[in-house]
Amino acid sequence: MAGPGSLYVTMEPQPGLPLEQFHEWYNNEHGPTRLKLPRIFTNGLRYRATDGQKPTFLAAYDVTSMPLLETETYTRLRAERSAREAETIGQVEVQRYFWDRVLSKQSPLFMPIEELTNEEAEGLVLVAVQLTPKDPDSAVEAIQKWYEEEHIDMLSKVPGWLRSRLFKTSSLEKGEPTKFIALHDYTKTNGVGGAEYQAAISTPRTKELWEKYATMSSRRVYSLFYVFGAASRDLHNLSLLPAGTPAFTSADGQISTTNSPSPVIESSITTPDGLSIPYRLEGNPDPNAPTVAFCNSLLTSLHMWDRFIDILKAKRPGYRILRYDLRGRHSIPQPPRPSTLDVLADDLDALLVALRIPKLHTLVGVSMGGAATLNFALTHPAKLERFIACDFNAASSGANTSAWKERIATAEEDGSGSAGIEKLAEQTVERWFHPATMRGKPDAVAWIRDMVAANDVEGFRYGCQALWDYDLKARMRGCAVPGLFVVGEGDGKGALVKAMDGFRGLLGQGGAELAVVPETGHLPMCEDPEGFWGAVEKVL
Repeated sequence: MAGPGSLYVTMEPQPGLPLEQFHEWYNNEHGPTRLKLPRIFTNGLRYRATDGQKPTFLAAYDVTSMPLLETETYTRLRAERSAREAETIGQVEVQRYFWDRVLSKQSPLFMPIEELTNEEAEGLVLVAVQLTPKDPDSAVEAIQKWYEEEHIDMLSKVPGWLRSRLFKTSSLEKGEPTKFIALHDYTKTNGVGGAEYQAAISTPRTKELWEKYATMSSRRVYSLFYVFGAASRDLHNLSLLPAGTPAFTSADGQISTTNSPSPVIESSITTPDGLSIPYRLEGNPDPNAPTVAFCNSLLTSLHMWDRFIDILKAKRPGYRILRYDLRGRHSIPQPPRPSTLDVLADDLDALLVALRIPKLHTLVGVSMGGAATLNFALTHPAKLERFIACDFNAASSGANTSAWKERIATAEEDGSGSAGIEKLAEQTVERWFHPATMRGKPDAVAWIRDMVAANDVEGFRYGCQALWDYDLKARMRGCAVPGLFVVGEGDGKGALVKAMDGFRGLLGQGGAELAVVPETGHLPMCEDPEGFWGAVEKVL
């Protein structure tokens, strides 16, 4: 009968394989590729042995239903592995086991490890005991009853015990004799080896079990050192690779990494409704570095921040930097549905969960990204320390909705061709940019015009609807997250400066400061990156 289980993989890198190369491959390519698969794995955990035995490393995946490991969705990963994966795994001694879960008991204090922060999870202890039945006919039942009726209850008295699970050789391992593995989870500081533990392994029934029914094949002790999800994030080991290491791009183009001139990861996540959200992670490779995230405007991509990010990395090298493409930039799942500010908040939350970022230092957004930033502060206040919202309105208007409908009509003028969106791109930069930018910075104008022209038309049609009917003003007073508002002096020919000055006092108990960037329009960070830095540097 189909049921949950474990994919359990022990690994020992050969001496010629640098550990940073081994870890970077596993953390950024191998593990996330598996966690991206829908409905197969609930987590991926990496352990390092603390008992002096080999193999040194263990990767354990909880599987929702073991037969899924025989589907093409999973088996094609091995058949289509990258050249880098084939080369790396050829330098690792690997043993892979499929285990069907027999029983599980846990402490009231236990939380699924994937729901813990990295700080909470790293260092948790795993004791893994493999047993071989002496007589398959009688010993299998005796082993299971010993665990269920006595042993786990005795272990639960050990200080720091969190959970015990018993598995047996999976039915996927056709023709293999039945063996067992028991996985016991403990807190970082625990009583393993102490009086309660000794009592659990010294009962008369335990002694009888070893005498009559089972042989202990192995007993291993591990410490958890890495929890990965569906998003590649290991800048640390990437930064340790030798200079000149070739950039890597997966066969499907979904993962790209480079450490030259600095570590950068580009990949994507898939939201619950099937939308692919590209992201870029760079900056300080320390896994504990504070993270600043950026939300782009409608019709642009994460690259609209390129010139400002260069300044930020030079001025504030301590930050890890996350950028991603807002919903509406690319093609959307079918059947299409209109976007909302709450949907955009859910998208960012999904990205942070996949990257295991519990809290942002700062979230920065502009235009639709500015409204999305404020809404994220209102809906997920525990997930950011502060925010910067730029060139946005706290509420929509009927006139604005009509304008978006007209822009959709322009983008769709030529059906499936590009003439409509190109026409909209010309109109957009003229509306967005300050006259000084239009006259004196043709490279910036062309840069953003081409970016707008590359937007997916259907994505734009449904993405812009997030700006049709919303009002954040009533909730702003209850905002517990401090924020800064920024606006280009000429945005809307100055009308947006007045609008933002009018609602900035609604934020929290003391309102928000409004910084105005001279001689810029709707995208001050693109028109004058240095001027924008001057407006935000005291917050960043």
